[in-house]
Amino acid sequence: MMQSFAKISDLRKVLKNERMNGKSISLVPTMGFLHEGHMSLIKEARKKNDIVVVSIFVNPTQFGPNEDLETYPRDLEKDSILCEKEGVDYIFNPTVNEMYLDDYATFVDTTSNITNRLCGASRDGHFRGVMSVVTKLFNIVNPDRAYFGRKDYQQVAVIKKMVNDLSFNVEIVDCEIVREEDGLALSSRNTYLTKEQRIDALVLSRSLKEAKEEILKGERNKEKIVNGILDKISKVTYSIVDYVEVLDAKTLEDIEEINRDVVIALAVNIGKPRLIDNIIVEV
Repeated sequence: MMQSFAKISDLRKVLKNERMNGKSISLVPTMGFLHEGHMSLIKEARKKNDIVVVSIFVNPTQFGPNEDLETYPRDLEKDSILCEKEGVDYIFNPTVNEMYLDDYATFVDTTSNITNRLCGASRDGHFRGVMSVVTKLFNIVNPDRAYFGRKDYQQVAVIKKMVNDLSFNVEIVDCEIVREEDGLALSSRNTYLTKEQRIDALVLSRSLKEAKEEILKGERNKEKIVNGILDKISKVTYSIVDYVEVLDAKTLEDIEEINRDVVIALAVNIGKPRLIDNIIVEV
């Protein structure tokens, strides 16, 4: 039967026993309000590990001023039902005070250029908060494998870099983006969308798909691809573009022209919510 823990010491105690019994342990870090995207990560973790731990924690250190920390959707009861249905062994749902003591003053940061673009350029301190909380979760759970979704392509790259640099003994497993039938990438923030904005949001996945098709047909001009996406997005009512970028798929470095595998990534506010999406193009 699934168990939930709010205290670090309680979770560590039970996981120590599992480890002593030779069990492999996996971690699926989330901020809760779970959807099929999260479920796909849990299902992957369930396939290859004896124990599945799901963390549910809305991490304040990765939110900037005027972002949606206070209004970020939460539903622990529903999340627990979904986790139990998928065979999760343990939920870790700590309070902010449990994760960050009153005198907390230690953070993980990077000088890597990976964090200087995309979400890192417009969300000051975001990845410092992500790296810090993921480091804490790794230290608490000590997983053999940790599962992340590719919808946040930059986050996966940052975490893989951190794991390599700091010699964490954990395998990072990145999983495919899960989409609605009409193409919209699943996100907890989709709940903010009105009916009209939900329709407008389809421009994101549609423009990415069409851009990929253009590249596969031979287009190599990066600016033409970016401008084509921007033009499509500008025609919907509720959109405000944060970024549209075409970058090296492996390093996230800028490119002169599309002559290697690339990731096309974008972030756009559709009304209130800021939505991200991406697509990989193998050249």
